[in-house]
Amino acid sequence: MEVHFTAETEKRLNNLALHSGRANADELVQGVIEGYLNELAQAREMLNSRYDDLKSGRVRAIPGEEVDAYFREKSAAARRTPSDS
Repeated sequence: MEVHFTAETEKRLNNLALHSGRANADELVQGVIEGYLNELAQAREMLNSRYDDLKSGRVRAIPGEEVDAYFREKSAAARRTPSDS
């Protein structure tokens, strides 16, 4: 697969490759894409697992209003606490 970048982007990639110890920009981009794909696969796996937990009843969903109220109270409590300045 070929990917085309603007001259400016290619220059930046080459510079980053040089300063990060990569042999060239191709190696840098390959590593970045592989890392991204690995993270994406991990996120998908985690989301599938969470969905399975919800479907099976192992965990219960918290209503959005409850989450909102929790964080509003937490924020209000933080504002009431004097800072250590």
